[in-house]
Amino acid sequence: MRLVFAGTPEVAVIALEAIVASSHEVVAVVTRPDAPAGRGRRLVASPVAEYAEKLGIEVLKPVKPSDPEFLARLREIAPDSCPVVAYGGLLPQAALDIPPHGWINLHFSVLPAWRGAAPVQHAIIAGDDVTGASTFRIVKALDAGPVYGVLTEPIGPKDTSGDLLTRLARSGAKLLADTLDGVEAGVLEAREQPEDGVTFAPKLTVEDAELDLRTPAQRVDRLVRGCNPAPGAWTTFRGERLKVLAVELNAGGATVGEGHEGREGAEGRESGEGAEELKPGEIRATKSRVTVGTGSKPIDFVTVQPQGKKPMPAADWARGVRLTDGDRLGRV
Repeated sequence: MRLVFAGTPEVAVIALEAIVASSHEVVAVVTRPDAPAGRGRRLVASPVAEYAEKLGIEVLKPVKPSDPEFLARLREIAPDSCPVVAYGGLLPQAALDIPPHGWINLHFSVLPAWRGAAPVQHAIIAGDDVTGASTFRIVKALDAGPVYGVLTEPIGPKDTSGDLLTRLARSGAKLLADTLDGVEAGVLEAREQPEDGVTFAPKLTVEDAELDLRTPAQRVDRLVRGCNPAPGAWTTFRGERLKVLAVELNAGGATVGEGHEGREGAEGRESGEGAEELKPGEIRATKSRVTVGTGSKPIDFVTVQPQGKKPMPAADWARGVRLTDGDRLGRV
């Protein structure tokens, strides 16, 4: 099939590579306009645009997909289908109607769960054990179109949204290529999504990423992992933001190389037995560990990033700020 690929971030490049290597012809890509980046705020092309330009593929960068010039060019190209991965623009019906096989989106959840811009992040924050990816035909309603194919992926206890998205991007790229093959061959039929089980995953804001240390430790851990790498979970210390990039649930537990323990000891650590009792936001630091109180058991901060500085081990940060007895984290 003649294809116009729509996507913007690095995660979309993985799928584009898979489609370029397939039997289909990518005649153009659609991506978001160049955006300012870095300290100099220089305009930079999207990862998808950079990859396509290296291959000599036409790149379309409409400010809005409803722009008449963009729609006219898309009609001239006359694609059979438009595969989509994290494009980031709202497609009007006029664009959806152009390719006879429609716009086929790779979405990183098992639909109808987690429709929206941040499905991977919300799956981790919600404590889901399993997520996945779906290919579906785009309709006007948000991520509500009929589904072609699905794959599943377990969520590990240490997974960040970055880790999980990387795995889903790789497996999802094959799912998308296989879906296009099936559509072309006429052997793949899309099925309407069930009405039950619909959940939504709006884009996470910086405000959404603020840690509430009055909540249970597991909730704090999931928010940290779900917001890594973006927008980055944070709390406050002495009136300034402190990003929290990694935590450890088993506060005060043995570190690698400190020996093994039986099941009874492991269960005691998991329940918080033997760990120092700390009020929410209260801090205790040693040479190698920073432990913080939550709404349940204490939690270890592993990696933090003070405002205006690079990420660092939490123990190094604690030594640098010279903690006092009155210091607290967060609005508690």
